[in-house]
Amino acid sequence: MSDRFLKACRRESVDATPVWFMRQAGRYMKAYWTYRNRYPFLEMVKTPEVAAAITMQPVNAYDVDAAIIFQDLLPILEAMGLELDYVKGAGPVIHNPIRTRADIDALTVKPAEEAMPYTGDAIRTTIAELEGRVPLIGFAGAPFTLVCYAIEGGSSRNYEIAKGLMYGDPKQWHRLMDLMASAIADSLIAQANAGAQALQVFDSWVGALSPADYREYVLPHSQKALAIVKQNTDAPLIHFGTGTAGILELIKEAGGDVIGVDWRIDLNVAWDRLGSDVGIQGNLDPVVLFAPFEEVERQARRVLDSVQGRRGHIFNLGHGILPRTPVENVRKLIDFVHEYTKR
Repeated sequence: MSDRFLKACRRESVDATPVWFMRQAGRYMKAYWTYRNRYPFLEMVKTPEVAAAITMQPVNAYDVDAAIIFQDLLPILEAMGLELDYVKGAGPVIHNPIRTRADIDALTVKPAEEAMPYTGDAIRTTIAELEGRVPLIGFAGAPFTLVCYAIEGGSSRNYEIAKGLMYGDPKQWHRLMDLMASAIADSLIAQANAGAQALQVFDSWVGALSPADYREYVLPHSQKALAIVKQNTDAPLIHFGTGTAGILELIKEAGGDVIGVDWRIDLNVAWDRLGSDVGIQGNLDPVVLFAPFEEVERQARRVLDSVQGRRGHIFNLGHGILPRTPVENVRKLIDFVHEYTKR
């Protein structure tokens, strides 16, 4: 197996900087649409052979240093009793969002292997197909992001309903967050037990919080989930959020072997603040990939130069690949990162 990615997660010396991309198996690839045009999104996630095939597409197309299992953050909510749907043009929708204490009471947390057996099956199928070429990453949403989806019922700009519960009934907020943290930890452990060699937690919406609110309302629950995972698996943990420049130290305090950062902060500044005892993942703006490749290369070189020889860098975008991203730029960027950082 190419262990470049796992070595970087452990801040060990590598022969070149590892690179993979969030949403690397997705809508920008023509091969993805051979499945998307045949299956509803949730059916793709729940069909292990399809999820494995989609996971393999970028591994077969590019020289990426890790695969990430094709799944989604939200089916865990469905397993807890919420009615999840993916509506064309609107994205994920929860038809019975959490709005009352009774709604929280009605949630169920079953063992992940029972609640979402398809994820473990997809991981095992993918591991067999990878044949040791690169490691496989499993993932889950973080408590704040998942709770916001569950309360808002879908995407939100200002999170008025979720923050309304957070500020207005903190006891119930913490009860819900604690429940979610346990479910997330169990899901990640199950993925590691199925064969995932690294795990990533996505807190996509956490940038909506002030540092004080993150510390009071979120940190204990993210910390709990990540600590349970660390107690039960040796898989490296990547803790990623967007809009986190104001709370990086708190993100680190919550846990993670590698901290993922978006493009809104210079990577070297982020690493100076985080300290040398964690790796860092990031952080090219996904929109840069739409530029002529000369500009893509210039911006990638700036990110790579900012590492300043520190161990533990994993090159990635600051968020997922966008749907219409030019495929050739993806391929050329991966090759550039490897060639430029070859040691």
